Amino acid sequence: MIFSYYPGCTLKNKAAELDRTARLAAERLGFTLEELPEWQCCGGVFSSARDEIASKLAAVRALAAARDAGHDLVTLCSACHNVLKQANDAMAHDADFAMKANNYMQLETPYHGETRVLHYLEVLRDVVGWDRVAAAVTHPLAGQKVAAYYGCLLLRPGAVMAMDNPENPVIMEDFLRALGADPVIYPYRNECCGGYITLEDPDLAAKKSRQVADSAAGFGAQQMVTACPLCLYNIHKNAADGPEICYFTELLAQALGVGGKGARDDQ
Repeated sequence: MIFSYYPGCTLKNKAAELDRTARLAAERLGFTLEELPEWQCCGGVFSSARDEIASKLAAVRALAAARDAGHDLVTLCSACHNVLKQANDAMAHDADFAMKANNYMQLETPYHGETRVLHYLEVLRDVVGWDRVAAAVTHPLAGQKVAAYYGCLLLRPGAVMAMDNPENPVIMEDFLRALGADPVIYPYRNECCGGYITLEDPDLAAKKSRQVADSAAGFGAQQMVTACPLCLYNIHKNAADGPEICYFTELLAQALGVGGKGARDDQ
């Protein structure tokens, strides 16, 4: 199985472990991530302004490249996935936006949302299957109480992201069960960590991050996992005395016996 792969900027520097362990696990599970050539920053956030075109063109270019390669497009970073999925939906369902984007980019073949965008977790669930993931585990995480932290970008807007129920998700808990861990369900697992307000109001961001970590710890979590580099940064920085947090792919690689959690120079 071959997928086009959009890593995004952060996975090339501060979130290198998210990229590294995802590639190792993919190889172990029998699918290939082919990095898109000449990709650019996705923009970091999807502007809700319908007449804002320029910041979304890099996402459209990546989507068109995956279409031309003939593969589904896989992402890991929650923010990148959100931007690409929303841009794809706009190109498929907003005729005015699609016309302006295509006119600006002058693609050889205009793009209209043909690419299927998948998060790595969806590949594990819908393509590989949890049973096959579990069968490949050589170092089960038995007895480990792990809290999945979704954050806000992975699941919302629910109608567009369409990965799971945004209010009561199960995909990451099912992932943890496949690795042999005991998933911890806690109230703040899909609430915001303070993400993009970190620079504008660091005190509020710190408060929200601590609420998430305290909520997980209060329900018995020994560890937390996330798919979002910004969430990991905020929680690690602002709740260092709480449960350890790492990328979900780090636990996956550890359980598959192909490499565990590595050092991150920004943490």
